[in-house]
Amino acid sequence: MLARLLPQGDDALIAHELVRMGHQTPEALLGEHERRLIWKCIGVPRATATVFLDWLQQQGPGYWGYSTAGAEAATRDLLCGGPATLMRQLRQAQQAALQPVVVALEQAMQLQECGPARLALGERVFDFRQRPYVMGILNVTPDSFSDGGLYLQPEQALKHAETILAAGADIIDVGGQSSRPGAVPVAPEVEHARAVPVIREIVQRYGALVSVDTYRASVAAAALDAGAVLVNDISALRFDAQMAPLIARRGASVVLMHMQGTPQTMQRAPAYRHVLDDVYSFLAERLHCAVQHGIVRQRIVLDPGFGFGKTVQHNLDLLHGLEHFRALGQPLLAGTSRKSFLGCLLQRQVWDRLEGTLATVLYAVLRGAALVRVHDVAPVVQTVRLLAALDKRP
Repeated sequence: MLARLLPQGDDALIAHELVRMGHQTPEALLGEHERRLIWKCIGVPRATATVFLDWLQQQGPGYWGYSTAGAEAATRDLLCGGPATLMRQLRQAQQAALQPVVVALEQAMQLQECGPARLALGERVFDFRQRPYVMGILNVTPDSFSDGGLYLQPEQALKHAETILAAGADIIDVGGQSSRPGAVPVAPEVEHARAVPVIREIVQRYGALVSVDTYRASVAAAALDAGAVLVNDISALRFDAQMAPLIARRGASVVLMHMQGTPQTMQRAPAYRHVLDDVYSFLAERLHCAVQHGIVRQRIVLDPGFGFGKTVQHNLDLLHGLEHFRALGQPLLAGTSRKSFLGCLLQRQVWDRLEGTLATVLYAVLRGAALVRVHDVAPVVQTVRLLAALDKRP
């Protein structure tokens, strides 16, 4: 069983969840202004769900709960709400049948409340309460979906890195293997040869923060030796059993991204029962795995994986519901730059998706993204800086 806390004060998100469950939003919920606790419990045993919904009903006005069939047989998914005091009342009830719900809720609240306020990258600290940060993309590959072949030669890559930094990027993400849909993996030695020398030179020449876009521990280790401070792992530590121990041992930071399938298979009819629930559950499990391996939470970023095993509608649902993932208590990275769903929606080729990228970056930042990963650094930096200035106006 997993509990997912919903954002406070957004009736539209709650109504959307209820509609997906086959219910209408109760009139008593709309217009509530006092602080409340609203959450979704996923995979609740049927007997537990029945007892808990009965308990809620007995509490009187202001308490509500709805259910729908769960993914597994004999389980239910619940969407529930009540006053902020509800958790205390649940504990005081001391009913054994309610304990699974109490435990799931306590875990969800601990995730949200105990998350770090800052992100450590090497010796530097990003305070994502102050402003969003920009990660510039540098693909040293011949076949990336947007810029393949442009920066394959080291001097081309270094010149572009200089341009990215001058435009205001906070960190450069260097990748030596394409992860576009259908991409064929290259040998680890090839990925190493493409990415690591460039990373080393960027760090030495510019003193910049650099991340390495890889799921291979051997490449990550070499990149960290060359001065990288962050591993951007599209597999969220799943593809290489040595990755999590390496990152923990080296005190590095990591991006844990959701992906359905592999780059070779991810866009072959991706399907979800409920994309928000499924991606949230995956990221919660991967966060737990990372922490169990000894990676501290102040060095973990979560990424819902726009475009990685998602249809156009899945991407829109994730973007609209991005605020839900803030309940995991970690900084969120949004990577919508030039993605194919923008091309589908706007009827634009990959090189002509700047406006779509800017719109989704702004939307993601307003919904809680702490980091945005982009190709077009200069316009994005200007856009997010202006947004930050408007937020700080008197």
